[in-house]
Amino acid sequence: MAAPLSFSSPQRPPATAHAPPAGRAGRGREKRRRARPGWAGPPWRRAGGRYSGGTVRGRMEGQGSYTLPTGTEYRGALRDGMFEGEGELIFPNGGRYRAVWHRGVPVQGKYTFADGLQYKDKKWHYCDGYDRRFYTEICSGLKPPGTSQLTNLDPPKKIPEGCYDCGDGFYNPETRVIVDYKLRFLRNADDDEHEWIIRTCRKAWDETIEHKPKP
Repeated sequence: MAAPLSFSSPQRPPATAHAPPAGRAGRGREKRRRARPGWAGPPWRRAGGRYSGGTVRGRMEGQGSYTLPTGTEYRGALRDGMFEGEGELIFPNGGRYRAVWHRGVPVQGKYTFADGLQYKDKKWHYCDGYDRRFYTEICSGLKPPGTSQLTNLDPPKKIPEGCYDCGDGFYNPETRVIVDYKLRFLRNADDDEHEWIIRTCRKAWDETIEHKPKP
């Protein structure tokens, strides 16, 4: 008569008899990891962001939405914790950058301003020497003489003292910080942007320029 099967029998290994479901094991590992001293959560939380979407091994993967500490939000495909595939960045000022991403870097994309104007890196004719109209004037028409628009926004924003209106926010040349129109941080200006803003953008103060005759 054959001996009954037991947990020590080679016909029924203990690992098969007692292996817990994979999901339970994964949850157990997650609980142990969280219990470790110094564990501050997944990478996106440690970076100060917020994430909603799929994960694989604790990293962002699949379709999801990631919001950076600055308020910029990414919506789209992710893989191994990085932007991968089609996705869109939505900026606090209303602008959108839709691109195809590879390992967190855009390989091709297009930026659309909050008012609907699409940026082109080549053959850019908006507000050039031949057509000085703002985009809202292109869409809605010019105003009567004497009431011309000063900016694309009408009425224009009131500029804080000592600052410039650089189109998507206010620039303080002392700190080189650009904030949006709700005074939230956007970025730091590099030397090229600083020079361009000082040379071309609307100031908070009036400046009289005297005519200088040729020598």
